[in-house]
Amino acid sequence: MIKLGAKELRNSQPDEEKIARIKRNPVYIVLDNVLDTYNVGAIFRLADAVSVGMVYLCGGTATPDDPKVGHKIDKASVGTYKWIKWKHVPTALEAVSRISNSKIQMSNKFQIPKSKCQIISVEQDKRSVLYTKAKYEFPLAIVMGHETNGVSKEVLDISDLIVEIPMWGVNKSLNVMVSSAIVLYEIMKRVDRKKRI
Repeated sequence: MIKLGAKELRNSQPDEEKIARIKRNPVYIVLDNVLDTYNVGAIFRLADAVSVGMVYLCGGTATPDDPKVGHKIDKASVGTYKWIKWKHVPTALEAVSRISNSKIQMSNKFQIPKSKCQIISVEQDKRSVLYTKAKYEFPLAIVMGHETNGVSKEVLDISDLIVEIPMWGVNKSLNVMVSSAIVLYEIMKRVDRKKRI
């Protein structure tokens, strides 16, 4: 297993073969119009830490190859975006649809159709449950929303589960990166290490 420090990550240029050898967890991240490039970069770093299968950058979410702001994502991600598979998709709804209708590759030799990918939105909503009480089923996709507006209504309406992080102070929400980390690490407590892809 490859383990690189920040300096090595910033200077690394991994090839497809190295990336393909990394064992991935049956978890996907969907960023629904997350606009802050620091958040996007930090979420790539988180995505690498938990070895997700894919990051979907949706709508106005900037991409690492953007000539104007990609360098900010690169800096915040410490170069981890180069090790994570990612795609830009016009909307989070389209990303969720792609995930739900795709196959999960279980090895380099064959694919097993999956019955369903659980779609989990992290949002304050009357339908939400406490993130620690949720029943997570793999494979799953976690949807994180816009810093002010949250997850889009159309994605909330088709989510299998909406989870919420309790807030006890005067601030009604956490930073999207912090929220992502809290929920993803709760999910990772439950992942079956034998089902990595």
